[in-house]
Parts: sequence; C-alpha cells; structure tokens
Amino acid sequence: MEHRSLIVVALGGNAISRPEEEGIVDQQFANSRATAKALADLIEQGHHLVITHGNGPQIGNFLLRNEAAAGAIYPLPMEVAVAHVQGGMGYMIAQTLTNELNARGYDRMVTAIVTTVRVDGDDPSFRNPTKPIGRVLPKEDAERFARDEGWAIKEVSPGKFRRVVASPIPRHIMEIKTIRRCVAAGDLVVVCGGGGVPVVQNPVHGLRGVRAVIDKDLASGLLAAELNAHMMMILTNVDRVSIDYGKPTQRTLERMTLVQAQRFMDEGQFPAGSMGPKIQGAINFLQASRNGDASVIIGPLHHAIDAVAGRIGTRITKA
Repeated sequence: MEHRSLIVVALGGNAISRPEEEGIVDQQFANSRATAKALADLIEQGHHLVITHGNGPQIGNFLLRNEAAAGAIYPLPMEVAVAHVQGGMGYMIAQTLTNELNARGYDRMVTAIVTTVRVDGDDPSFRNPTKPIGRVLPKEDAERFARDEGWAIKEVSPGKFRRVVASPIPRHIMEIKTIRRCVAAGDLVVVCGGGGVPVVQNPVHGLRGVRAVIDKDLASGLLAAELNAHMMMILTNVDRVSIDYGKPTQRTLERMTLVQAQRFMDEGQFPAGSMGPKIQGAINFLQASRNGDASVIIGPLHHAIDAVAGRIGTRITKA
C-alpha cells in the first residue's frame, strides 16, 4: 500500500475507557475495536500511522488496585505502573487494529513498543506536582496517604482531594531510533503510551524511572517532530476547538495558525486541565517540524476521515 502521508495519531485514554462505563476489560476491548475501525479507515486511505495514547482512566484504576492489595502484596511504584498500563493498552490497540485490518484483507501486524521518555531531573514539576491521578479522596483518606505514603495531595473541590504527581516536560524519546526503523520499514506501531515511562539520566547509574506522568499530547508532539511527520492528529471528544469556552462569546475554530494558537495560549484560552496540553503539543510540533506543510488536527475520534478532509475538527498550520 502506497503511503500518502505519515500521521502521528494521539488517542485519549477515553478511546479505550469511557467515563460513563465501569471500565472492565470487555468494555475496553469493545471500545478498542471501535477505535480500530476509525484508525483502519485512515490506513485504508493510504496514510501511515504511528499511534500514541493517553492512560488517565487506566492509571487511576491501576493505583486503586495498589491500594486494594495493600498488606497482601507489595505495591508497584508509579513508573512501573505506567509501564504496565502502557503494555496492556498497547496490547489491546495493537490486537484490535491488526484484526480489523486483516478483516479488510490487509496482511498487516501492529506492534506495541513500551517506550521510555527522558525528562530533566530538575524539572520544576517535581517541586510543584500538579497532575491529578487516581480517585477522589475524602479528607481523612487524603491526610492518611499524605502522612503514611508521602503523597502530594490537592483539594480539587471543597472537601474532595486527589493525589497529584509531577508532569515533567518530555525531552527525548529513548527508543526513537527503533521507532524510525519501524516507520521506514512500513510497520505500524503503538508507542509513547501514557506519554511514555518517565526516566532521568544519571551520570553514574544510567537511566532510572521517576514517579511522574508525562502528558501524552506533549510526548506526541515531540514524537511527531522527531519523525518529521506530515501531520499530528489529536483525536478526542470534541468536534472543534473553542475559544471563550462557556461564555456568551464562545465560538468554534475551523482553522488556526501557529501564531494564533500561541496568542490564544498566552491569553489563557486553553486551561491546563483540558485543551491546554493539546494546543501546546501542537505548537511544539509545528515549531520543531522541518516540514513546511506540517499541520495538526484536533477533532473527534470516530470522524477521523472527516477531520482529515476538513469537514470537522480544527486544523492548525504553520502559516
């Protein structure tokens, strides 16, 4: 199959676990199969995909298992939990997409690579963790975890608390040479799941994992730039990006230039907890890309074909 373009596709964690569901494995596989159909549509059009994904709902559930098993078996540290979840989600995405492509008559195999991403050991987020993970806690539980486990805790609404962890900026994808070889060979890969496992480089002991969660949109932007992708697609649950969200002046945007996107970010149009990382990931990619025609599309997962065609979604371009 001839490739028309190389697209880094960033899936939200809700592509596998939806907010209104319990999130059991059967539901995750059903959602993965629906996601695979949208991805296969893009591949069938001739696009070569490199797939990334978030892990917000899944890492929260994993940490619940840690808590439930406390006293019966040793807990897994954050960076190992990220690796476990990355492997499990990568397995589901790779298997369902392989099956979907084979059902359409394409002899393709999708491979998931557990990916590590280097961050700076002195990243400011380690001193000021802000990324909420896991379930909402009542005050007494929050105080107990802070005291006994050393968790950083933030009150997210009156009387409701959540654990917060560092979310350092991704600096380098350690497996990037392997990923490049796979792309050059025409292989389909799932990488940088959950933003990748965060590691720091120690001059004496080499690489070691750190207890943090990397934003998957920032990691995807870095990956797209490293691969010199034609396009980055951030597939989420909105039809288009909006400014003045929730105000009488709210309006949706079909297109943005890089300069406009940066201006809206500077104005505070895109909050850190929602659209902010997506726009920042798009900005980072477009600024670093050597491809003058590079673009980013933010749009709904199950209308990916329409988003590429410009019928839905918001397209961000260099000029």
